[in-house]
Amino acid sequence: MTPATAPAKNRGRVDIKRTTAGRGGKTVTLVTGFVGIGLPEKESLAKKMRNACGCGGTVKDGEIEIQGDQREKIAQILTEAGFRPVFAGG
Repeated sequence: MTPATAPAKNRGRVDIKRTTAGRGGKTVTLVTGFVGIGLPEKESLAKKMRNACGCGGTVKDGEIEIQGDQREKIAQILTEAGFRPVFAGG
């Protein structure tokens, strides 16, 4: 018996942080801690996040950066993709 609301698979924990370090005071939302997914999938996740938030973003050093404080929307997208988002830091 499998519940209908369960995600297809648990793909591990990812951290969502809000930071301004080294960016001239601009706030970005940083998604880190991906395990076992390649760059193409990170690029497609980043594209979904950019479209949902209506802002810019990139994949840099294996982390996804989205401009602005977008933690709630990003957590929802990651949950739908099967990850377990955790808010870390400030």
